[in-house]
Amino acid sequence: MLKKFERYPLTFPHPTPIERLGRLSEALGGKVEIYAKRDDCNSGLALGGNKLRKLEYIVPDAIAQGADTLVSIGGVQSNHTRMVAATAAKIGMKCVVVQEAWVPHEDAVYDRVGNILLTRLMGAESRIVEDGFDIGIRRSWEDAIQSVRDAGGKPYGIPAGASVHPLGGLGYVRFAEEVRAQEAEMGLRFDYIIVCVVTGSTQAGMIVGFKPDGRASRVIGIDASGTPEQCRAQVASIARNTASLIGLKDAITDNDIVIIPDYAYPAYGVPSRETNEAIRLAARTEAMITDPVYEGKSMQGLIDLVAKGTIPAGSKVLYAHLGGAPALNGYAYTYRNG
Repeated sequence: MLKKFERYPLTFPHPTPIERLGRLSEALGGKVEIYAKRDDCNSGLALGGNKLRKLEYIVPDAIAQGADTLVSIGGVQSNHTRMVAATAAKIGMKCVVVQEAWVPHEDAVYDRVGNILLTRLMGAESRIVEDGFDIGIRRSWEDAIQSVRDAGGKPYGIPAGASVHPLGGLGYVRFAEEVRAQEAEMGLRFDYIIVCVVTGSTQAGMIVGFKPDGRASRVIGIDASGTPEQCRAQVASIARNTASLIGLKDAITDNDIVIIPDYAYPAYGVPSRETNEAIRLAARTEAMITDPVYEGKSMQGLIDLVAKGTIPAGSKVLYAHLGGAPALNGYAYTYRNG
């Protein structure tokens, strides 16, 4: 489905591994087989993560347009801005990232460690802005793009999460194609795919990618945005635009988009007690590190859906691990004792 699109390799040349999470499966009763696809281990660039799959299809356009500066936006502990900074360093461009106050979190080192530390280390200009959380197009980002122009540069704008970029959904269409090939090698088929969703293009790409084999509605998005209606609308828009872009024969329907809003509390980037319990369970059964902003909440959702029987016994479940562990450093007080 993606042969006509140019891709700039930022990830390792082999598929990310799928591993069976046997101890976690047993800890949850042993009735469901849980696997993880380790997109947190997808690259040597600044610890990797899901955003690189998206950026691989965006970089060729930036180069073709003669850009010299990538300009993007996220929160203070944004995985995405870390990956944009890494990409800029790798391809020899400058980088400006706007980092808004998306998370009401007051750890003493929050703005000096983890993702933002790595972003600065790679040479990106990090601009702290006090604006609050929103997954849409932000004025602060548009102002940053204009400031690069005003200084004589050639900016290339990448929105939050690379999501509402026209090419933002392609990387996770490729993810679905990769999973199908791995399923054939493993001799199994996953009944459900669990994925965290905030800005939308990761789940949207998966929905499009799994649509041809009838599994679009088996991609279960665990909302971590706390703005579920806006999130759902953005996923739907990205999925339909991506489907049109690749020439998918079947239309994306409302029933294809499954997002569960029950685990985003108390706010974006703020872990609940249940999120922290999920993070600890994954770490202590599988040494798999999840974070309090994204993967901890999708892990919480997976655990709860299995416990309630929403995911029925006998199912094979693929947990999409999208990365994000550096953000844990910004929550040092919360996890000081493990």
